[in-house]
Parts: sequence; structure tokens; C-alpha cells
Amino acid sequence: MAEKLIGSAIFGQSGGPTSVINSSAYGVIRTALDSDEITNVYGAENGIIGVLNDRLFDMSKEDADELLLLVNTPSSELGSCRYKIADPDEDDTDYKKILKVFKKYNVRYFFYNGGNDSMDTCNKIYRYMKKVGYECRVIGVPKTIDNDLSGTDHCPGYGSAAKYIATSCMEVSKDNKVYTTDNITVMEIMGRHAGWLTAASVLASDKGEGPDLIYLPETDFDLDQFFDDVQKVHEKKGDVFIAVSEGIHYDNGRFVAEVQTSTTDGFGHAQLGGVANYLGGLLKARTGIKTRAIELSLLQRSAAHMASKTDIEEAIEAGKFAVKSALAGKTGRMVAFERDPDSTSYKCKMILVPLSEAANAEKKVPREWINKRGNFVNKEFLDYALPLIQGEPVRYFEDSLPRYARLKKVIAEK
Repeated sequence: MAEKLIGSAIFGQSGGPTSVINSSAYGVIRTALDSDEITNVYGAENGIIGVLNDRLFDMSKEDADELLLLVNTPSSELGSCRYKIADPDEDDTDYKKILKVFKKYNVRYFFYNGGNDSMDTCNKIYRYMKKVGYECRVIGVPKTIDNDLSGTDHCPGYGSAAKYIATSCMEVSKDNKVYTTDNITVMEIMGRHAGWLTAASVLASDKGEGPDLIYLPETDFDLDQFFDDVQKVHEKKGDVFIAVSEGIHYDNGRFVAEVQTSTTDGFGHAQLGGVANYLGGLLKARTGIKTRAIELSLLQRSAAHMASKTDIEEAIEAGKFAVKSALAGKTGRMVAFERDPDSTSYKCKMILVPLSEAANAEKKVPREWINKRGNFVNKEFLDYALPLIQGEPVRYFEDSLPRYARLKKVIAEK
């Protein structure tokens, strides 16, 4: 049994939002507030930037009912950031500021909710606190619609995004069939290096209303083969529905959408977009068939109205498990999900994995889950993804519109 550690906790959100990231926030904040060992609970404004700038919200000032509404609220309610801190062994400037804030508020628990880069930040803070001898238990809470975090079967946020994508594909597919004239639709779905989101479009195809062709960044994209694939579908069906990941690339590694992008985010990742328009233009010029390009963009990560009950519940439990693990003495770990491969039904349990395992490592769709030609996904993916989109959560409304949390966000004073 670990020694009791008495002190405050900070929770922060980082990276791209999801429709259930606030569910994890609720799990962490509610569990921490109810703990006898955690004296104060603070929410960092805009993630680690809030810690650096000493901008912390006193979560004890929030109404309990408003906190509960976090499970109905999309985006990152405390604010997010894309800020890359240096390696503490090379530049400890930021870490000295963080340590100063930690000491000021007697912070002994730090929970950070995010994806690959966020786990890197979390790991660096863990390493620095250990190096300087400041006792603080650091736990990462997984989040990403991209589902590319290493060390975990899946990530909170993915199931809801996958459900939205599949539903949108079914709706577009129905719309495509109303006219007698042929058409080609190219739908662009998020995913820079991993195609988990785009692969989710097959959930719609499995119901008879989805893409005919699916292209992921796990395989090299060949333009001539692409034209051939489209022609074959057109000859067979007339209408063609194509799902493409924003990060599809040629065999030399160059993004198909590279000609459309000129910016990067705070971590140096290319801000992709425009591949559907680009391919749609090529298809229009080549075939003369009416072509439409659709980019789901931010709708994929903000569509709380399509959230999966399973996803919400797992996101909350991940937050709770993070706090309980820290109280039990665990640190330097990330909450992860482990699926029972031998069960005939979906069974998953939470475990802890080293932050170093999750930091900056990308998990990709297994090649064997993609067909040989690289233009569709197999049943193995369906079996993987279908359980994650299940269930309809209780939703809260006001005048028939979603009722989101309205936090006071009272700045902490010390």
C-alpha cells in the first residue's frame, strides 16, 4: 500500500478536442474532488500553457450539476494547446516555471489528457520532477479521435468520431442515389499517418450505404491504380463513393495533399487538407462525370450529438482510473485499454502503460486489415470497431438544443 500523499491536483487538456474529452475531465475532477488525500483540484487553462502562466481554475467553485454536464459537452472545456516543451535535459526553462507553480499550490498530482504529443509532455514533466526530487504523481489520460496512441487497444474519442463518420457516410450514400445521372463523391476524412478514422467508413459500407473505395495512409497511393479502381466501380454501379484519408501519400512519402498545404502546427506536423478537392478535380477532368468533394473537417471531433455511449462511459472511467491509480502510488504511466481477445463479446479492462511507450509513437491500422489492393478494409477491422460505437447516451437539452456545461472558471488564488 502506497503512502498517502497529501496535496493538490492539476488536470489539463491538450491537443485536438474530441466529443468525449470532457467526459474524462469529469472522471478526473469528480474523483479528485471526492478524495480525502487531494486537497484542491485545479483545471489548467489551455493545458500546460495555463500551468506555465499560473492560470488555474479552482474546480471546487463549480456547481456539481454543471460538472456533470461535461459528459454532454464537446470540445475541451478548459481550453487546449499545441505547445511543445523542450527536453528537460537540454532546456529546463519551462520546467522551472512549472515547478514553481507546483510548489505554490502544493501540487502533488498531475493529470494530462491528450494524444501522442501530450503524452510526451506528460512524460517530460514526470522525468523532470523525478530528477529534481519533487514528489508528484503524474498520470496521462488518453484522448485522440485518430486512435493512434501506442500501448492501448483504442482511445476515448475514437468510437464517437467513428460513429459520426459511419453515419455521415450512410447519409451521403443515400443522397448520392436520388438522381439518374452518375456522380462521383470523394469524402476526405482526418488521419495524417494512421487511417483509423477513414477505415470507420466501412461500418457504413457494411450496412449497404457507404464507400465503394477506401484509401488509408498505411499503404502507398498510386494515382493510375486509383483511376482504374474508380473506372471499374463506375462501370459496375454508375455512382462512385470514395473515402480518402487526408494523409494518403505516394510511394516516395509525399502527401497527395501536399500541394494544398503550407502550414504546420506547434509540433511541426503538416496541416493537411484539400485531398478530396484535388482528387475530385482530377476525376472530373478525366471522366467528365459530376464530382463532389466533401471534407468532414472539425465535425468529426465535435459531433457530441452522435457520441457513443460506450465511448463516453470509457472516457469517464479512464479519468477515474487515473486518479485512483495516482492515489495508489502509481506515476509515470498512461491509462490504457486492454481488450480480451478470447471473449466472444466485447470485454475491455483498464491498465497502466509507461508514458515513454505512448509518447510520440503512432499505432497504425494493421496491414492485414486492409485488402491486398489497398482500396478497402477487411472484416477484422469491422470486428474491432463495431463495439466501440455502441449505445445511445442520455443527452441533455434546453429548448430542443444541446445543454452544454457552463463553468464559472474561477481563477485560483494563492
